[in-house]
Amino acid sequence: MPLRPTGEVVGRARAEGHGVGAFNVIQLESAEAIVAGAEAAELPVILQISENCVRYHGALEPVLLASLAVARSATVPVAVHLDHAESEELVRDAVGLGVGSVMYDASRLGYAANVRTTTEVVRECHAAGVWVEAELGEVGGKDGVHAPGARTDPGEAAGFVAATGVDALAVAVGSSHAMTTREARLDEELIARLSRAVAVPLVLHGSSGVADEGLTRAVRAGITKVNLSTHLNKVFTAAVRGYLLDHPDVVDTRKYLAPGRAAMADAVAGLLRLLALQ
Repeated sequence: MPLRPTGEVVGRARAEGHGVGAFNVIQLESAEAIVAGAEAAELPVILQISENCVRYHGALEPVLLASLAVARSATVPVAVHLDHAESEELVRDAVGLGVGSVMYDASRLGYAANVRTTTEVVRECHAAGVWVEAELGEVGGKDGVHAPGARTDPGEAAGFVAATGVDALAVAVGSSHAMTTREARLDEELIARLSRAVAVPLVLHGSSGVADEGLTRAVRAGITKVNLSTHLNKVFTAAVRGYLLDHPDVVDTRKYLAPGRAAMADAVAGLLRLLALQ
């Protein structure tokens, strides 16, 4: 199965009334695990590379090209996405390297500046055939759209989408980034209102903090793309930690990374089935 455009993967999920998982790549093993899980579930998936991941590796090209290669060898549709890019230069680099979509994050800016910069990014990306996700944020909010208590206004969201031409919108409905417990309570009534107001697919960030039943209710209420990273990192790390505790003399990194990769693949398969409402 060739690498697929993100817009195609998300658009099909939306048309069919279910969700699709967008999971973050940290290193090659996580990209392999995500695709292995998607193949086990026989469902599409989106590989995401964040600006933080790029900083960790010191450059975009190695991790992006590796992820594209993993995606191209998959037996199910796999899209590759640049996640939470605040740098317009990074967006241009990703487009030049063949990424299918970008999430441009100007939520740190006020509304007018967010609209202005996002519109320019959309113009450049659409000229290259690249799909664009964006988000709205609170002025001065440390965590932008995902600051605790932040909520997206449906009318403002509809105006933002119309003004910028974005292809998807991340919304604040009760989740928060980097949660290590699954206790977030989503505002499902607000999700439904946003889904009626906004003409493009809705994206849920910070999904690691949402329990399984909350994720399925969110999808039924109108969320399509579900971003998740911390939960899968926890699964990977727990498996590695367990192996090292049982094998304290091991020095071959493959020995302990392989159990992490396998555990993460199992978790990915389960999450994809959940989001597909199977």
